[in-house]
This record gives sequence, C-alpha cells and structure tokens, in this order.
Amino acid sequence: MITIQAHMKVNPAKREEFLEKVQELITHSQAEEGNVSYQLFEDSFSPNSFAMLEEWKDETAIQLHNQSAHFVSFIKFAKDGVLIEPLQAKTFPSV
Repeated sequence: MITIQAHMKVNPAKREEFLEKVQELITHSQAEEGNVSYQLFEDSFSPNSFAMLEEWKDETAIQLHNQSAHFVSFIKFAKDGVLIEPLQAKTFPSV
C-alpha cells in the first residue's frame, strides 16, 4: 500500500467552488479499483488549508488515478486561480 499526503492552500474567494469540485474528485477517486482510502481534511488553525490523505493499493493504481478524467480535470481547475500556492504532495510507501 502507498500513502499520499497532498496539501492545498485555497484562495478564500474560491473556497465554495473548491469544496464543490473536490467532492466530485473524492467520490470518483473512492470508486477507483486500486483506491483504499481518499479523505479531505481542513487545518483547524489555518482556514482554507486542506490535506488530502490517500491510500492506494500500488503504484499502478496511482498512475491510473493520475490519468483519470476526474483527476486531470481537478488539477486543471486547481491551477486556475483556486490554489494560492502550488499543491504539495508527499508519497509514503507502506512499511
């Protein structure tokens, strides 16, 4: 299993639009064959700072996810003034 932490800082003016679009991403990602878990959390001390915690069966599942229409669409959306900093992602292989 592989875990990914993706951190996002959202433009406050785009918060509601982000929350709508990210729900679509979560729903479709959770339905993917190799997905174990896909959850979004907001930092309680830093409004509009979010972390997506993902667990995937293997590298192939991640590659398929990264090529999926819902993921590609979300990344394009996020780069269009929604995120105020580039998305920061870290990958952790299971031990």
